[in-house]
Amino acid sequence: MVKLYMYKGCDGCRKAKKWLQAQDVAFEEVAIREVTPSKSELKEALALHDLNLRKLFNVSGGDYRSMGLKEKLPTLSTDEALELLVDNGNLVKRPFLATDKGCYSGFDEAIWSELVK
Repeated sequence: MVKLYMYKGCDGCRKAKKWLQAQDVAFEEVAIREVTPSKSELKEALALHDLNLRKLFNVSGGDYRSMGLKEKLPTLSTDEALELLVDNGNLVKRPFLATDKGCYSGFDEAIWSELVK
């Protein structure tokens, strides 16, 4: 099953949702603020982002800034960073796609095409 973690007020999320619909992909829409991606889903996305933790974070979000994560993130272990994401959906870069083939944070049409085929 394909899951689209999104926030209704996010333009990129709405674009990704329309794209999935245009591709005739059945998916479950998940409110990312209420239900965050699992740690295993985040690990899969991290692998597709070449282990760059910053790519999983919503770096333009208020929570990211208020928590001082620009300075703290480089000092955190992978597990510590993933726990932050699991605990706070506002920190997760969205939209977040989870499929049987892998997970990805952010909308990239080429990568999403591979994950939903």
